[in-house]
Amino acid sequence: MVAATSIAQAQTAEQFVPLLVYRTGQFAPLGIPWADGKQDYLKLVNARDGGVNGVKLTYEECETAYDAAKGVECYERLKGKGTGASGFDPQSTGITFAVTDKAYADKVAIETPGYGLSQSVDGTVFEWNFPLLGTYWTAADVMIQDIAKKEKGNLKGKKIALVYHDSPYGKEPIPLLQKRAAAEGFELSLFPVTPPGVEQKSVWLQIRQQKPDYVLFWSAGVMTPAGIREAQASGFPREKMYAIWWAGSDHDVKDIGAGAKGYNAITIHNSAAKDKVQDDLRKFVYDKGQGTGAAEGVGTLAHTRGMMISMLQVEAIRAAQEKYGKGKALTSEQVRWGYENLDLTADKLKALGFGEIMRPVKTSCSNHMGTDWARIVTWDGSKWENKSDWYQSDKKFIDPLVKEFSEKYAKDKNVKARSCS
Repeated sequence: MVAATSIAQAQTAEQFVPLLVYRTGQFAPLGIPWADGKQDYLKLVNARDGGVNGVKLTYEECETAYDAAKGVECYERLKGKGTGASGFDPQSTGITFAVTDKAYADKVAIETPGYGLSQSVDGTVFEWNFPLLGTYWTAADVMIQDIAKKEKGNLKGKKIALVYHDSPYGKEPIPLLQKRAAAEGFELSLFPVTPPGVEQKSVWLQIRQQKPDYVLFWSAGVMTPAGIREAQASGFPREKMYAIWWAGSDHDVKDIGAGAKGYNAITIHNSAAKDKVQDDLRKFVYDKGQGTGAAEGVGTLAHTRGMMISMLQVEAIRAAQEKYGKGKALTSEQVRWGYENLDLTADKLKALGFGEIMRPVKTSCSNHMGTDWARIVTWDGSKWENKSDWYQSDKKFIDPLVKEFSEKYAKDKNVKARSCS
């Protein structure tokens, strides 16, 4: 499994973007199209736009295989390239944990769209972390909202199981789910799965015995189709399963086909939509034989999400240039300011070719996630369908958790919270 992080090299008129990837190992089925999308978008910006205000993006790919030690090695090797790495997308919650402390000293932004440390929404404590668009707490909250809607607003007495990858990634939603369970009276059961997650028979046997009303599935890579097949074999209805966004890509379900029909996943973008960015990518990159992966991968869910992640990084560079000088290669610290001052309106997203794909997002000093939007998509046996309107997380559950966990981190790490006034 490869963990990809893109860095555009900052020499004269060059901005370095590090690409951490995982193209090998247990999560490779997800990591490969994700990494391809990230690299393809950087190629598109260079080919179509000549870079960012004339500053070409350079990048180096580093394989992490979803291993924290390898991820740290990539980070250490790439952080000082050019004028400094424009920001790391570690592509792994475990690697994010490992490099977060380093980022304070190195003054390098850590971009974790849809993953990472959920409490790093708090920019007063986590000055260098940017969990853009959503966290695992916001994802879990939206899943519970959608289930509650199906249950006419009453979850009292319901049984909800969490089947999760036994790693920092898989454990992230637990605090939020425990808070929700206490408040709404449902019974929460936890089922860890030992990585890589190919063997799940004992877990699904327990689920068959306990008969939960719903299963939340915190999986990725080879664990995902294995779990769907076990659910099918044990008779658990796929329409009662809700997967995190990393377990809801085309490669997770296409080989299972009708056997996965009804399987739900949460998404931070309009998964069924295509937009001008894919047309531009074919025209300026793939038609010239310069695509990173196979042409048929363009427009798949994971590839689109990879492009989104690079787009956020590029727009942070663009925002920073507005402050520090157009046409200049920027330092890591200057790009961090751009992440903190993103304002991607509907008009801006339309101009970038992402208007049909994602909702507007705006960050600030205190809010490093920005606006969180998520919706539920369902596999119909051959394709994903949007099955819900857009949700936002319930701040009465999220905000106290962010405050509690960020204050604990600040105390444990002796970090002084900054003022955003």
